[in-house]
Amino acid sequence: MPNTAQQDELVSAACAAIIGRLNDRRADVSRSIQHLLAAEIEPLRGDPHLIELLGASVEGNVDAIFRALQYEIPLDRVEPPTAALEYARRLAQRGVPANALVRAYRLGQKALLDIIIQAIRGSDIDVGLRFDVVERMQSVTFRYIDWISIQVVETYEEERDHWLENRNTVRALRVRELLESDDIDVDALTAAIRYPLRRTHVAVVMWYSEEGSAGTELTRLERFLRDIGHALGVKEKPLFVAADRVTGWGWIPFRDSSAINLVSDLNRFVSGRQDAPRLAIGTPLKGPAGFRRSHHQALQARAVALAAGAHAGRVTAAGDPGLSTVALLGQDLAEAKIWVHETLGPLATNTDNDARLRETLRVFLREGSSYKAASDELNLHFNSVKYRVQRAEERRGRPIAGDRLDVELALLMCHWLGAAVLSAEHS
Repeated sequence: MPNTAQQDELVSAACAAIIGRLNDRRADVSRSIQHLLAAEIEPLRGDPHLIELLGASVEGNVDAIFRALQYEIPLDRVEPPTAALEYARRLAQRGVPANALVRAYRLGQKALLDIIIQAIRGSDIDVGLRFDVVERMQSVTFRYIDWISIQVVETYEEERDHWLENRNTVRALRVRELLESDDIDVDALTAAIRYPLRRTHVAVVMWYSEEGSAGTELTRLERFLRDIGHALGVKEKPLFVAADRVTGWGWIPFRDSSAINLVSDLNRFVSGRQDAPRLAIGTPLKGPAGFRRSHHQALQARAVALAAGAHAGRVTAAGDPGLSTVALLGQDLAEAKIWVHETLGPLATNTDNDARLRETLRVFLREGSSYKAASDELNLHFNSVKYRVQRAEERRGRPIAGDRLDVELALLMCHWLGAAVLSAEHS
């Protein structure tokens, strides 16, 4: 029975012999693993140059593992294959998810071990030695894959950050040119920003709170915009541009008729996501002019959402009735608050009861002073609507008929901005 040192020598010799034979057909081994990975992992397919580089990466990794096994080279003396690192960089530049890269290494490890074990079965290695040989092969390949995975993921993340920074810097400059001028070459700019400017566009402004900022907000916002596009069935990729470290601008390209139910679809999608940022959206508008106008509307909607604070919903849409008017009237919030109080008097007090009276009066006036239409809209009895309208007029302290338009606008301000234009004092 050989001692431990002798056993290790026998295992090393057997491993070297097996790898030596496999090394003669290393190109075929690498090619079979390359084909397996391209077949199993969808994001790795399609681009011939990437598939070719995948082959070089696989061959580099197989060669490193074979050398470590054949010559017992410690992992701390192994250099990451150049092709493997370059492949990670290319995937980052193409926006291929990092998990596809990690999965490739896991599947590649299994495929290589299967080939090695098959070679051991077909060898004349002593049966009593085979378990130790397999164990050595598994140990070395596992430690190598664990080590190289860290190297390529770090390379991927560094390249992804660098690529996004450069890409977004250039893209942001071109987008700002488009927002500031209508003197553009549409086709050239479409190619430059890789976004179809002749489509119907819905602009989106997305943001997270600066409190507790983790430095990953822009990546999360870009991913969220991409998820919105998938959820809405958009065929072409949305455009994302960073506005600041917690805010992003986005545009979603639609076919003319596909954005009809946008707001309800978007609200439904956002309600199911715990990680959703706050969103302000413009209306669907066509072409470069629509690209600019929808963005301006989204900025106005965001200004209303910020002014409203906690009163605002998760999604604020420029197309919601009255929002554009509130955006204009609320540009000077302090002055707007004074005007609301001058117009509504005690009815502009921030209480639940006054809120019910204001909402009833707002709907009543919007429905052409029809008690019946207001009762249908509010799901209240006709007499309840009539009572609340009378009480609202009493709280205001003077008739509505004399300045009805002012009253409607003031109620609209209260509806959208809530406490920002209301008084906390009880009257």
